[in-house]
Amino acid sequence: MTTRDDVIDFIYAETRMLDEGRYTEWLDLWLPDAVYWMPLDYKQADPVNATSFLYEDNFMLRLRVERLNGERTFSQKPKSRCNHVIQRPFVDVFDPEAGKFQTVTNMHYVETRLDEQQLLALTVTHDLALVDGAFRIAGKKVELLNCDAAFGNIQLLP
Repeated sequence: MTTRDDVIDFIYAETRMLDEGRYTEWLDLWLPDAVYWMPLDYKQADPVNATSFLYEDNFMLRLRVERLNGERTFSQKPKSRCNHVIQRPFVDVFDPEAGKFQTVTNMHYVETRLDEQQLLALTVTHDLALVDGAFRIAGKKVELLNCDAAFGNIQLLP
């Protein structure tokens, strides 16, 4: 039987994978038709007809992970590192019979490489599906609190 704590534990596990750089394992969490979206504007509702920081399908996520894992990615020597400090996720949709769940998590994300470090405040919405007894990511939306600020490169995956 699936519980709300199971859903919350999944979010913590996904965050840990990212912090530990286990990107290939993280990529396996995604459904083939899932989308990873980071809106450019506050409360942006349309990812297709409006510009976003990123709007990546499975193909683009795989390219990103190949780059992050690659030994010949010279812009990542040394590699960037990250740390997520997350609030306990809210489970806004909990429908075990349909296998559909949605969480909203507030977090601080720190990314560092060499002498540079950036701190971002974010709200992350996960759409999850229960497939063969395991949670899979059906969609992920990362909303930056200060999305209208000028940013340097975000190398990793908030």
